[in-house]
Amino acid sequence: MKRITLLAAILTVIINSSSAQQNANPKDTEAWSPVPKIVQPQKSALSAPEDAIILFGGKDLNEWQTAKDQSEAKWTVANGQFTVKKGTGNIQTKRSFLNYQMHIEWMIPVNITGSGQARGNSGIFLGSTGKGDEGYELQVLDSYNNVTYSNGQAGSIYKQFIPLVNASRKPGEWQTYDIIWTAPVFNENGTLKSAARVSVLHNGMLIQNNIELKGETVYIGPPFYKKHGPLPIKLQDHGDPSEPISFRNIWVREL
Repeated sequence: MKRITLLAAILTVIINSSSAQQNANPKDTEAWSPVPKIVQPQKSALSAPEDAIILFGGKDLNEWQTAKDQSEAKWTVANGQFTVKKGTGNIQTKRSFLNYQMHIEWMIPVNITGSGQARGNSGIFLGSTGKGDEGYELQVLDSYNNVTYSNGQAGSIYKQFIPLVNASRKPGEWQTYDIIWTAPVFNENGTLKSAARVSVLHNGMLIQNNIELKGETVYIGPPFYKKHGPLPIKLQDHGDPSEPISFRNIWVREL
């Protein structure tokens, strides 16, 4: 008897719900505001959306500076791209950012030498918290037929998250990262309120899916957080003996 009563009650709820839906006005669930801003998208692979900040458009490094002392960036600009100039140090944006969408293209030189981490090593620090290699690093490396530890290959959040797939192209071919970065939020006393999150597409393939970072990148030991506000984006002069890598077509949309 109890089962019959329960079944009847369930059927009553379903019937009433269906009847309510049929009698409802579809306009009750239509939202007309706010109206999304109209933004013209990319016209081609080498262009940027209308509302993007162009960090490198092929001519100069006016948006960049040396991370160590904020002097003029000394990397080499030629043929619509720029290349790491060994020994001149990391470079970072003059502007600071919180949450953003970023597009960047990079190329491992065709005559690359070395192996493992010493093969075209660089990094994109999604937020730079210091003059050296401090911050949140997305690894850049030749991972086409090059074996290294998985959380240190191209597309990894260095020493934290392995990419979902290896989407690397051959040396000599341009590669792309498309990044959605959500900065960490801190309480007034410096404790973490919400962790940093990131999604990354490598050559159009999803390799990091809205992951929650454990903290800043560290080479030895566990990652950690320390309170900060908006941060510049940094590119790494790793200093290994292999041929330096090149970058082009870099833009950011603040979110």
